[in-house]
Amino acid sequence: MFRIQYANTSSRLRVRYSKSLNISWPCLPGACRPNKQFPLPYTLSLSLRLSADDVPPYFKTEPVPSQLHLERNRLVLTCMAEGSWPLEFKWIHNDTEITRFSLEYRYLIPSLDRSHAGFYRCIVRNRVGALLQRRTEVQVAYMGSFEEGERTQAVSQGEGAVIPAPHIRCFPQPQVTWFRDGRKIPPSSRIAITLDNTLVILSTVAPDAGRYYVQAVNDKNGENKTGQPITLSVENVGGPADPIAPTIVIPPRNTSVISGTSEITMECVANARPLIKLSISWKKDGVPVSSGLSDFNRRLTVLSPVVSDSGFYECEAVLRSSSVPSVSAGAYLHVLEPPQFVKEPEKHITAEMEKVVDIPCQVFELVCAVVHLYFTCSCCASLTGIAPNITAGPSDSTVIDGMSVILHCETSGAPRPAITCSQAAPLCSSKPRFDPRESSFVFELVCAVVHLYFTCSCCASLTGIAPNITAGPSDSTVIDGMSVILHCETSGAPRPAITWFVWEKDGQVIIPQSLPRLRLDVNGTLHISQTWSGDIGTYTCRVTSVGGNDSRSAHLRVRQLPHAPENPSAVLSTTEKRAINLTWAKPFDGNSPLIRYILEVSENNAPWTVLLASIEPESAAVTVNGLIPARSYQFRLCAVNDVGKGQFSKETDRVSLPEEPPSAPPQNVIASGRTNQSIMIQWQPPPESHQNGILRGYIIRYRLTGLPVDIQYKNISNPDVTNLLLEDLIIWTNYEIEVAAYNGAGLGVYSHKVTEWTLQGVPTIAPGNVKAEPVNSTTIRFTWTAPNPQFINGINQGYKLLAWEPGKEDEMTIVTVRPNFQDSVHVGHITGLKKFSEYFTSVLCFTTPGDGPRSAPRRQRTHEDTPGAVGHLSFTEILDTSLKVSWRDPNEKNGVLTGYRISWEEYNRTNTRVTHYLPNVTLEYRVTGLTALTTYTIEVAGMTSKGQGQLSSSTISSGVPPELPGPPTNLAISNIGPRSVTLQFKPGYDGKTSISRWQVEAQVGVTGENEDWVMVHQLANEPDARSLEVSGLNPYTFYRFRMRQVNIVGTSPPSQPSRKIQTLQAPPDMAPANVTLRTASETSLWLRWVPLPEWEYNGNPDSVGYRVQYSRTGAQSKALLHIIADRLEREFTIEDLEEWTEYEVRVQAINGIGAGPWSQPVRGRTRESVPSCGPTNVSAFATTSSSILVRWFEVPEPDRNGLILGYKVVYKEKDSDSPLQFWTVEGNASHSVQLTGLGKYVLYEIQVLAFTRIGDGRPSSPSILERTLDDVPGPPVVILFPEVRTTSVRLIWQPPSQPNGIILAYQITYRLNSTNSNTATFDVLNSSARQYTVTGLRPESVYVFRIRAQTRKGWGEAAEALVVTTEKRARPQPTSRPTVPQENVQARSVLLSWEPGSDGLSPVRYYTVQVRELPEKSWTVHSASVSHESSSYIVDRLKPFTSYQFRVKATNDIGDSDYSEESEAITTLQDEKTALCDFCSSVDLTKHKRYEIRMSVYNAVGEGPTSSPQEVFVGEAVPTAPPQNVVIQSATATQFDVTWDPPPLETQNGDIQGYKIFFWEYQRKNETEKLRTLFLPEGGVKLKNLTGYTTYMISVAAFNAAGDGPRSLPTRGRTQQAAPSAPSFIHFSELTTTSVNVSWGEPVFPNGILEGYRLIYEPCMPVDGVSKIVTVDVKGNAPLWLKIKDLADGVTYNFRIRAKTFTYGPEVEANITTGPGEGAPGPPGEPFISRYGSALTIHWTNGDPGRAPITRYVIEARPSDEGLWDILIKDIPKEVTSYTFNMDILKQGVSYDFRVIGVNDYGYGSPSQPSPSISAQKVSPFYEEWWFLVVVALVGLIFILLLVFILIIRGQSKKYAKKSDSSMCLSMVSLDESRFPALELNNRRLSVKNSFCRKNGVYTRSVDFSLSEMILSQPLILSLFLNHQGSDSEYEVEPNRQKTHSFVNHYISDPTYYNSWRRQQKGISRAQAYNYTESESGEPENSTPPPQHGTLYRPPSSLAPGSRAPIAGFSSFV
Repeated sequence: MFRIQYANTSSRLRVRYSKSLNISWPCLPGACRPNKQFPLPYTLSLSLRLSADDVPPYFKTEPVPSQLHLERNRLVLTCMAEGSWPLEFKWIHNDTEITRFSLEYRYLIPSLDRSHAGFYRCIVRNRVGALLQRRTEVQVAYMGSFEEGERTQAVSQGEGAVIPAPHIRCFPQPQVTWFRDGRKIPPSSRIAITLDNTLVILSTVAPDAGRYYVQAVNDKNGENKTGQPITLSVENVGGPADPIAPTIVIPPRNTSVISGTSEITMECVANARPLIKLSISWKKDGVPVSSGLSDFNRRLTVLSPVVSDSGFYECEAVLRSSSVPSVSAGAYLHVLEPPQFVKEPEKHITAEMEKVVDIPCQVFELVCAVVHLYFTCSCCASLTGIAPNITAGPSDSTVIDGMSVILHCETSGAPRPAITCSQAAPLCSSKPRFDPRESSFVFELVCAVVHLYFTCSCCASLTGIAPNITAGPSDSTVIDGMSVILHCETSGAPRPAITWFVWEKDGQVIIPQSLPRLRLDVNGTLHISQTWSGDIGTYTCRVTSVGGNDSRSAHLRVRQLPHAPENPSAVLSTTEKRAINLTWAKPFDGNSPLIRYILEVSENNAPWTVLLASIEPESAAVTVNGLIPARSYQFRLCAVNDVGKGQFSKETDRVSLPEEPPSAPPQNVIASGRTNQSIMIQWQPPPESHQNGILRGYIIRYRLTGLPVDIQYKNISNPDVTNLLLEDLIIWTNYEIEVAAYNGAGLGVYSHKVTEWTLQGVPTIAPGNVKAEPVNSTTIRFTWTAPNPQFINGINQGYKLLAWEPGKEDEMTIVTVRPNFQDSVHVGHITGLKKFSEYFTSVLCFTTPGDGPRSAPRRQRTHEDTPGAVGHLSFTEILDTSLKVSWRDPNEKNGVLTGYRISWEEYNRTNTRVTHYLPNVTLEYRVTGLTALTTYTIEVAGMTSKGQGQLSSSTISSGVPPELPGPPTNLAISNIGPRSVTLQFKPGYDGKTSISRWQVEAQVGVTGENEDWVMVHQLANEPDARSLEVSGLNPYTFYRFRMRQVNIVGTSPPSQPSRKIQTLQAPPDMAPANVTLRTASETSLWLRWVPLPEWEYNGNPDSVGYRVQYSRTGAQSKALLHIIADRLEREFTIEDLEEWTEYEVRVQAINGIGAGPWSQPVRGRTRESVPSCGPTNVSAFATTSSSILVRWFEVPEPDRNGLILGYKVVYKEKDSDSPLQFWTVEGNASHSVQLTGLGKYVLYEIQVLAFTRIGDGRPSSPSILERTLDDVPGPPVVILFPEVRTTSVRLIWQPPSQPNGIILAYQITYRLNSTNSNTATFDVLNSSARQYTVTGLRPESVYVFRIRAQTRKGWGEAAEALVVTTEKRARPQPTSRPTVPQENVQARSVLLSWEPGSDGLSPVRYYTVQVRELPEKSWTVHSASVSHESSSYIVDRLKPFTSYQFRVKATNDIGDSDYSEESEAITTLQDEKTALCDFCSSVDLTKHKRYEIRMSVYNAVGEGPTSSPQEVFVGEAVPTAPPQNVVIQSATATQFDVTWDPPPLETQNGDIQGYKIFFWEYQRKNETEKLRTLFLPEGGVKLKNLTGYTTYMISVAAFNAAGDGPRSLPTRGRTQQAAPSAPSFIHFSELTTTSVNVSWGEPVFPNGILEGYRLIYEPCMPVDGVSKIVTVDVKGNAPLWLKIKDLADGVTYNFRIRAKTFTYGPEVEANITTGPGEGAPGPPGEPFISRYGSALTIHWTNGDPGRAPITRYVIEARPSDEGLWDILIKDIPKEVTSYTFNMDILKQGVSYDFRVIGVNDYGYGSPSQPSPSISAQKVSPFYEEWWFLVVVALVGLIFILLLVFILIIRGQSKKYAKKSDSSMCLSMVSLDESRFPALELNNRRLSVKNSFCRKNGVYTRSVDFSLSEMILSQPLILSLFLNHQGSDSEYEVEPNRQKTHSFVNHYISDPTYYNSWRRQQKGISRAQAYNYTESESGEPENSTPPPQHGTLYRPPSSLAPGSRAPIAGFSSFV
């Protein structure tokens, strides 16, 4: 906010002045708080129009905002202003006036100290006005000492130690570094260094105790100070592992920052134990902060803070995995915005002379106030007219006669008063007065001040007094560059009025004004600054006055650094070895006696090091001893006096010492046996300091240890070879070996002897005296003697006894026998041999490397033994008293068969045993004399000379031949384990003989009717077994078992399958196969394996996985594990490994129970990488002004990550944007390098990195800071002459771009260009000077100005500039068009040339070059500091093969020229490419090899750099061809057997690891495709769980370690038929009280050709005590619905239906309750019938409509003899209550009942009461009357009698008869109007007459039977044969017959209905569409009825067209 306050009530300020008036209001000291952050200067300028000649003051340049200078340096501040002369200047320091107005525009501070720091500004004024300069801040760089002494500090163990840095006064703030015991302390997770340099050690431990100290460095003046040590002690409190709750050690602090600041950092340091679990998080106003965190989250940095960043910042420390509470601390961050003027008044007001000026402040006194949140600043300015006042009048002065005097008379007033001075005045005497007592004269002057309104005057007197020097100069000695003060003070009483001081040096008068280094005080003291050798001499101070003269003298001696020793020379010593004589000439001592000399040496061009630090000052020669032969040395010296160390002399010539033989042996000589005839020797060269020359090779000498044999020698002429394989040595022999190095001077010292044995060999001879003899039928005994020890060639590990059958040497039996060193004869046995078998035997001796030769084979035969059991014992020709026994020879004869023994006995009656012995050729025998029907036990055994063999026995019943046994029963399973179960069973029928073997079969994995059974177990010769243990099962596998029993006849059928069981889980039995390991990257390995087959999981597949174990090879570290949960995974990338490290990896399978065995370990090495850290202990030491010596240690072994090929030193100037520079050191042996060509006195950041062949590693951290030594500076730059007059010039400059040290002064020299340098005038300025004014020059002349800077090393190079003293200067003219010769065009640079234009009488100071990249880029400045003397310039940093244009402009003191004309387009040349292509070509490589690939790009110029290497493993590629000959065989309805051949061998590209089988349903690939992976290289697979009768497409692909190959073409196959799935739905409609329409859907999966359906329904509860189950079979081509009409009202029925292919599938079921549902209509009124001819009309009344309106009516009818109700008329409109229909639809002669049912949206309602019965009989015509029939019958009888009479007469002898069978006929089916097949069931007693029809005169009897009796006696099977094609039309008997209503005529005319359940004739056989079965058992019968044969009876009336007479006793529609 900006506020103007009025000091009075005046509304207008009128100013009437004759000159300009400037008004400004700086902040009033009393109203403002000094604030450097928000300066608000505001100046209001009021200008009055003056004449054109008057120029108000203005500033040419403004000072820099701040400037830094060193303490004790000289400071000159200039006020660069111009305007109408005279200009007056006044200086202000921190708002305090420090000078008055004067003509001096400079302010000089001879020697800066800290009090001079602050803000400076000048005020310049002339007669037109005044102007206030922008202030500049002067900063003084200084450094004090640490204010604190040594102190101690204690902390408890585990707590945080907070060590504040000692306080030191310094500007700017120093760089503070903490050290402990000489080592720098970097920040880490345990060490924190806060923003105020406090050291915090977290979670302290005992080793943290020690001495800590800080080192402070002032980066501006180069000073550094080291503080006193701080001793930290750690007290042991509590256990070392006790947790410590988190605490905030350093909390955040409230911080204020100005908006626009680059960044602000808040810090929070917390402590806890364990520290690794400590977590620090930040929140801002409760919201978590995640960005800007650093230093282990201890610091939060806000970049470019704005006001929105203000808030409360809180840090929280949490100890993870602990219950201790967290702690937090917070602070406020305030982001301030600087105040701004919302509305500014006009800064400048212009008015005419003698006019009234209105300042629109409307105040006389203005106050400007700036109000801020924290401070208020107000400024005031006053305008007033002031009476003249003499502010500084003349004072009494004393002068010497003839000299000048200045009398001051300063005034103030407005307007400015005029001043006049006169000697005479009324107030003063006009004559001098002389006083003899004072020896002085006095006269008075009058100064009068004349004002427009006032006049004032004052007087002063001049007095002369004789001088007297009371404190004169004294002899002084000063160091070069320091200041000296020579005193010359006078006294008198009273003080002399006039005194002159004159200083002389060696008789020459000194004019202090001529040199800036000299200053003469008013009291006569002479100050000489920056002394040098030219200041040496005698100084005299002379004082003269009117009263007398006086003088004093003193001698000044300037001490300086001694000069460098001269003429140093180095030669080899002739008297001593390894010595050099060094001589030199004594240098100038710098006016101070020499103290010593320092000698430095450079060995083999290594950096300079101090060799001798204290050589006597009187010496001029020295002998250097102890040098190393064959090395070159160079020396330099410097002298030291009490001032310091002088410069070094020039280097001596390099002197090389002669070679000598190596004085030390090779190091680390190691010998190891490589083979049994070779030893590998390895060594390292002798220490470099003892090689004494360039090694030429090595001599190895060796001989047998301890034997007087000759020494053998090996010469290695390559010094780089440090190993040798000694070959052709004696096996298993000890050798002693020595190694020596040699150079050009001879052989060196041999190493100590090392001894080593050659490795063992195999024996070269077999054991002796080998004998072998059989001991028994299975054992052979061996004896032998040991071979000669000298032929064993190693340590005898034992003997191997060998035995093998002839022709079966690969099945050799081997027994190992340990050596027996006590006995000369060795004995051994081989047991377990085959009986009575021939063997070859042999013995050999073996050592660790292998087996020796075998002894000569000897043939032996084991002893004879009893034979084994005979084979295939069987019985044939079994009679009551005899049988024949047959057998075969035993499989194991075990000798020569001599015969057979056969015996038999009655079962369990040993006293009946009969035995016979048979010859060996007899293989059958008839046993006789048996008792009929008796069980016998028969035994047969073979015989050898050793006795009877094993018996084979069986039981048999005489007279009863043995049969196949029956299957076992009652299988039960118990004791289920992972690999075994126990089966209990009941033996089946034994087949009248004993059971010889039990067999167990099982379905494995998948069980079902169509799955294969495999044999899993057999048990022999246990006929009484009732249980057995089945072993060898697979864990966690489904099994279903069945058993068979075997006797001598054969194998029984299988038993019923057992229940399905699953074995228990067990750990996997096998390890993953084909484990391979490949390098993936620098930190990862790629592991692959073949997964376990499914049958090897041994557990739940979801729990199966793999465990990978890996560890470093040879390391003792704990192996790491990784779990892979995917059982199908076959590869894994092991991450986070160490680079270039060999690992050992194993894999095992795991499941929920445990882990399987480990695979064989495989080894792999990670790829070589760049080092992960830099070298350690990096140090830097500046050796010269342009070089730094850098040293380092090796990279730690774990971080090398490969073979270190060398090092790179990375360095750059600190706080510079210059790119990093690299200095490469090849090889890993050198650990130091001298950086040369550096900038002088430049602070460098230095890091060192190591590199491998992969690339550069990480640089060392932290960076090392080192500054090169200072040197003489470079020339100052940017010399300009902003003011040039005819007789004066003012030049300005900038410090040298290469200061090379701290600038101490500048020297300016100028002369006419036409004169020589001897006439030059020079001046020395202080280091802060930037401008210089020279007057008294010759007009229109050319002057040469030279300016140079000085550091403590001396004066530097001068910069030179020309200037013409003229006022006619102008801007320079443009240069000529730049040209670029083609020969000067390079790839990245061009040489640009031009011709200078006119300089406009002001020499060109520099050129600016601009460049533009074509085609469209804009101009950019390439350089703005091209030398004015140049006419060409190399433009670099260009792009290769790119077009450019260039232009140039010149700049002189006046300004810039226009740019030159653009150059022609220049295209740079091509360069070596740096980018790499992204493609590569194929190269023929060798399979299964690892290759390293690098790529580079080349063009016409050359080849570019190579890429980093990439590793590839050649030989692994996916198969390129699919499997061949894929064949599909349908095994079952759910299984395919798929076979194939592998891909061709040349396309496999490696070992096939398995196959992938893809299969899917035909034309449904996307929805049904599945994958079966076979992890074995087999050629077939069984695909199970397929869908029955479905076409599948199958494709097979092979895979290897590289991946999957292509798929084979799909092959089609279809599974066999299977049971279908359940019908998709079951639906009910048209539900009434007695009927329902049932419909169903086809199965979703037919799994074959549907042959039909089976519908079963039954009441859920018995009806009238009877529960009937009705089964209906429906053919597959029949409609999928059925009308059921025999239901009972209000009963719930269960309906089940299933489909059938070759067998039935599962059922779908539903329940339905008959009767009207809730909301259905009520019954209509009782109907009545009216008859009109052949038409019937049914009438009724409406009943209750129910919950919805009636939609239609239905009429049902039934025969009056209690038939079944069926729908007669449907869809009667709801509006009518009567309906008429023709009786033709009824069966003639049958009485019917009718009823009406209403229908609404809720279904069929309740039926009405039945109507009265009405007959369907029509009125008969005459020919149907009875009398007509009687007449016709009589007539017919007469004709028949006549015919019979005739036949009797003609054929009495011919008679014939014909017999015909008749069948019972029945018709009881009906069809409603909807053409549904219907079934009638009546649970009532029916009297049905079955008349056997008369045929051919034969009559049959009639039978009555009751349906109820049939139902109660046995299930009644009803078969209803329909031939229904699914249409609604009725069945046509004759195509041409008249169509009648189907309800009446359909059933009787349909021949398929004649065979009904009521009258079923035998022998009827027709294709069935529906098959009904009814039973009371509740179980539907699955068997079909047996076929019946016969003929069909049809009543005669039914054969006539149009006539359908009902069958007696039945209604026509039943």
